[in-house]
Amino acid sequence: MENETPVTARKASFFRALQAVFWSFLGIRKQSDYEKDAESLNPIHVIIAGVLAAALFVGVLIFVVSRVVK
Repeated sequence: MENETPVTARKASFFRALQAVFWSFLGIRKQSDYEKDAESLNPIHVIIAGVLAAALFVGVLIFVVSRVVK
C-alpha cells in the first residue's frame, strides 16, 4: 500500500467520475477499467457523481410514473 497515490493528488476529472458512475449504474464495467478508475478517480468526485446520478434517476422515475398515472 506504500505505492498508493494520495487522494488529493489524483488527476482524473469530475467528468470521468460521472462517466464511471454512469457505466456502473448500467452494470457494464471491464475489470481493467475498474482498476484504472480506482487508481485515478478522486473518491469525493465519485460520491458527488453518485448522489447526482441517483437523484437524476429518481427524478426520471417520478416523472415517468406521474405521466403514466395521469
